Amino acid sequence: MTIADIKKTAETKMAKSVEAFKGELQKIRTGRAHPGLLDQVHVDYYGSMVPISQVANVTLLDARTISVQPWEKGMAQKIEKAIRESDLGLNPASQGDLLRVPMPALTEERRRDLTKVVRHAGEECKIAVRNLRRDAIEHLKKLLKDKLVAEDEERRAQDDVQKLTDRTVAEVDKLVHAKEAEILAV
Repeated sequence: MTIADIKKTAETKMAKSVEAFKGELQKIRTGRAHPGLLDQVHVDYYGSMVPISQVANVTLLDARTISVQPWEKGMAQKIEKAIRESDLGLNPASQGDLLRVPMPALTEERRRDLTKVVRHAGEECKIAVRNLRRDAIEHLKKLLKDKLVAEDEERRAQDDVQKLTDRTVAEVDKLVHAKEAEILAV
C-alpha cells in the first residue's frame, strides 16, 4: 500500500461517513414535511417487512402534509398502522385509498431535544472521522517502520491526512449548524 492509496482510502471513507451523517440528519424531522421521512417505516407485505416506498407512492401535498397512495387496496390499513406505531409521532388520516400524514408543529421543548440529537449525531460522525485519521496515520507509520517511505514523506502525508480530517470535521460542523437553524426556525 502506497501513501497515495492510504490518503485515497481515508478520503473515501471520510466522505462515506459524511454521507451517512447527511442521511441521519434527513431522518430527524423538522416542522416541514418531506417524503424521505417515512423511509425508515416498514410495513408487513405478504409476510416480509418492506419500506413504505416499495408498496405505495409517497409524495408531498403541501409543506406540512405527506400523502401516501398504496398500490394495492388492502395495504392502506397496514400502512396507517405502521406509521402510527413508528417512533415519528405522526398520526395519518385515511381518505378512502389515500393516506394524509400531517406534520404536527414542534414545541419549543421538542426543538431543543432535536438539536441535542443533531449535535450527538454530529459528534458520532466526527469520532468516526477521527478514527479513520488514526487508522491512516498508523498505516503511514507502518510504511515508515518497514522503510518503504522516507521520514519526511511520511510526515507530509500525516499533515495531508490531518488537513483532510480538519476539512471533513468543518463540513460536519457546518451541517450540524444548518440543521439546528432549520429545527429552531419557527
